[in-house]
Amino acid sequence: MELSDIDLNQLVLFHHLMVERRVSRVAEKLGLTQPAVSNTLAKLRRQFGDELFVRTPAGMVPTPFAEQMAEPIGYALGMIHGGLNQQGRFDPASVKRAVSIGMTDIGEIVFLPRLAERLQQEAPGVSLSTVRTTATNLREDMESGKVDLAIGPLPQLKAGFFQRRLFRQRYVCLFRKGHPLDRKRLTLADFKAAEHLVIVSAGTGHGQVDELIRRAGVERRVRLTIPHFVSVGHLLRSTDMVATVTERLAESLVEPFDLSWRPHPVPLPEVAINVFWHAKVHRSPAHQWLRGLVFELFGEDATT
Repeated sequence: MELSDIDLNQLVLFHHLMVERRVSRVAEKLGLTQPAVSNTLAKLRRQFGDELFVRTPAGMVPTPFAEQMAEPIGYALGMIHGGLNQQGRFDPASVKRAVSIGMTDIGEIVFLPRLAERLQQEAPGVSLSTVRTTATNLREDMESGKVDLAIGPLPQLKAGFFQRRLFRQRYVCLFRKGHPLDRKRLTLADFKAAEHLVIVSAGTGHGQVDELIRRAGVERRVRLTIPHFVSVGHLLRSTDMVATVTERLAESLVEPFDLSWRPHPVPLPEVAINVFWHAKVHRSPAHQWLRGLVFELFGEDATT
């Protein structure tokens, strides 16, 4: 098929159907009637020789052929949109918009306080929300523009996405101040003898840590297992448990919860924290400013 054989508006409609999965929503977004959307879909089906979308109670489900086309079409439309909408100087102080960033609960603890403070200072018209990077629809939400950035180890975001290293960090042992282990050096024997708080963070790179500790032949005395990091500070403050966490999380929790941390006695690999964004917003001045702000605040060269 040649480009002259198809109308660009038909590809725009195809892209919106991939995101919304409902004819009524696409019609509303594009300012069309539902019959007009159905007619365009019928033309696409004839041109490609495929059903493209099958109607089900859950909405319009794409066929394997449509899934195969979705990424290159979304990428191409994003590049065209970016090229047609390049702006000059971006003024964050005057912009009014919502920003959504994908991150884990660790990210909310480490990043949100300083980021929210900076946005209040520089861009008071910007509202911020977060979504979990473990969400099954993260890729689609970033392709459609519902999510602006994602932060973390996210191997599922490859083709069609840009990424840049934010920082690397090691794992440490975190416990309350005055803990029997609160001394200069934490040995492997100390670690094995302690009672542990284990955080099972499914769907994230941090979820591999427990397996790495087991592979190192280290058996822990697990006192409590939880599915997230939000309550770690509260739990360690009033117990003698020890938690294995990332260094930046430990640094964020030390002062408010009166905790201490030491280098981990088990040789664990450092974890890379990257920032991801979709190609369609790569040249957007607003997104360039947002990415720059994140790197200024939290990049390896940032001042703590």
